[in-house]
Amino acid sequence: MTFWQSICYCMTHYADFNGRARRSEYGWFVLFIVLGCLASSVLGAQVKALFALAILLPGLAAGARRLHDGGRSGWWQLLALIPVLGALVLIVLLALPGDSGHNRFGPAPFAPPR
Repeated sequence: MTFWQSICYCMTHYADFNGRARRSEYGWFVLFIVLGCLASSVLGAQVKALFALAILLPGLAAGARRLHDGGRSGWWQLLALIPVLGALVLIVLLALPGDSGHNRFGPAPFAPPR
C-alpha cells in the first residue's frame, strides 16, 4: 500500500473498527499523523490541537485494525495509558507481523492494486 492509498483508506474508514490492517497501511498512516502534527505545530497550538482532534478517531480505528491483524483486540491500545512501558509494549504489538490466514477478525487483508 502506498502513502496516499493508506491515507485515503484510513480517512474513508475513519470510524471502522472492524477488519484487519496491513503493516504498510498502518505505518504510512502513522507517518502522515507525525508529519501532520509537525506541520500543524508550525502554524500554532490551536491548529495542532484541531489536527490532533480530527485525527484521533481515524488513528484509533487504524490501530484497532492493525491489532486485529495479529489476532488481538483493539482494546490493547489502552496499554498506551501506562507510562513508558505500556507504550513500548504497544509499539511492539503493532509492529509484529499479522496472521497469514483467516483469524477471528476476518480474512487476511489483501494488497490493493497499485
